[in-house]
Amino acid sequence: MARLPVLCHVKGAVALQVGDVKTEQGRPGVVVLDVTFPHAGPVNLQEITFKNYYTAFLSVRVLKRGSLSHCPPKWFTCLRDYSLMPNPHTEEGAQDYISVFKHQMLCNVDKVLELRLILRQPSPLWLTFTLDDLRIYQRGQQSPRVSFPAWLSHPVAFEKTAFLPEQDLPDPNKVSSEVQQMWVLTEMIRANHSVARIGRFDVSWSARPPGLPLSASSVKTERLCLCCRWMAAMT
Repeated sequence: MARLPVLCHVKGAVALQVGDVKTEQGRPGVVVLDVTFPHAGPVNLQEITFKNYYTAFLSVRVLKRGSLSHCPPKWFTCLRDYSLMPNPHTEEGAQDYISVFKHQMLCNVDKVLELRLILRQPSPLWLTFTLDDLRIYQRGQQSPRVSFPAWLSHPVAFEKTAFLPEQDLPDPNKVSSEVQQMWVLTEMIRANHSVARIGRFDVSWSARPPGLPLSASSVKTERLCLCCRWMAAMT
């Protein structure tokens, strides 16, 4: 299910004093955070995420409209004393990122007008506790289902019709035998093929003195010598 962030406004924290406020022993043990949705209207709550800061227990109340139009909105407790720190006197879980989902709520959280987060820290070790980076998400619209053609939804049936029937395929043993015979004939032809080697011959111009110009008769004579040398090399 898709979720959408909701623009919300967190009011200033209200501390509820525990103990004698006239002495130094008195300290706030409970803090209340009110969250409103000035632009979203009724919210179908899906998820609450935040970073804890030394809060030991969390309770959540939601303000919802009555079932009848003339009934005033009413508060409902949808989460009670949810543990954020395994031991309030130690730092384990004191600064963790936490998500609370709809299925963890004790009541229906659709069409919520306002949230009230009640934070509690019974340990005297932590003088300040709150929730940071608070974010609210509501349920988004479900994506429409896309229909696919039958050949894509059932590829197995399509693949069966794409190949030739079994009776039209050649016999694999016969094909293998013919390929082996062709290979044997190829090897026999290659073994009986004779290759004639051409001998080497040298071309020498030592008979003509260097710098002497060639005449027509000299060219014919030297060409004849080359032919004779080539024939001798071939024999």
